[in-house]
Amino acid sequence: MHNDQCAAHLRWHLEDIDFSSTDTARMRVRDDIFLLVCSASFVESGAETYAHNLVDYFTGDTEVGEWLSERWKVEELQHGRALKTYVQHVWPEFDWDSAYADFFAEYAKLCTCDELEPTRAQELVARCIVEMGTTTYYQTLNAVLDEPVLRDITWRIRADEVQHYKHFYSYFLKYQQQENLRRPHVIATLWRRAAELRKGDADIALRHAAAWRFRGCRQAPAYAAIQKQVYELMGAQYPMDMVVRMALKPLQLNARLQRWAERPIAAVARRVLLR
Repeated sequence: MHNDQCAAHLRWHLEDIDFSSTDTARMRVRDDIFLLVCSASFVESGAETYAHNLVDYFTGDTEVGEWLSERWKVEELQHGRALKTYVQHVWPEFDWDSAYADFFAEYAKLCTCDELEPTRAQELVARCIVEMGTTTYYQTLNAVLDEPVLRDITWRIRADEVQHYKHFYSYFLKYQQQENLRRPHVIATLWRRAAELRKGDADIALRHAAAWRFRGCRQAPAYAAIQKQVYELMGAQYPMDMVVRMALKPLQLNARLQRWAERPIAAVARRVLLR
């Protein structure tokens, strides 16, 4: 399917966003929001490489491969364009392209097929965790914002990420049966990927966004202080109930067991994601 055909199937388009109505004056003083939006724009814009790895990994599965190429990748790249456009509209002096180039040079070294899980079912579990992370990230960012245009963008992206989670979960069910994947392996994958959410691409993106944002400043804040500020901002609104619900779904627990497990898992998840 050609790019224009793929774009025709998107749930929304960049042209739907009225960037001209952005309350620029309100946002220009918010370094914390800048860093959250800019770092997200870097990660989303790097989807081409990760999608290529996933398509290769699922060679022979036409359904999964076509969805990854024609829907998931296209939507992720649109997220990146929307967030980049917002950053450039509000902070036109920021050299997004150079900052992204620095980010990608480091990110690309980690974004390899070797980083994927050992089986397809386990990789799909991992993708569920990643999509859980992005869904709750954009929901939280939406909740802490008071600027209508960015709230519109983040909610549109959040809706896309929910659909991505549903697709990866449905593919997981198929491969779980094929591989006879047992619950201990699912738990191990869930834990491994949950523990990595605060590392990897998100941390690389935040570091490079901060480095370029405060480039040349005589009193640039320490990176640890930047991390603390943005995590405290997001932590106050983080939907931990949704995190736990989405994370536990691949375990296919019965309702009683899930209710028993939710509270301690939520406590662990909060320490892992928000510490």
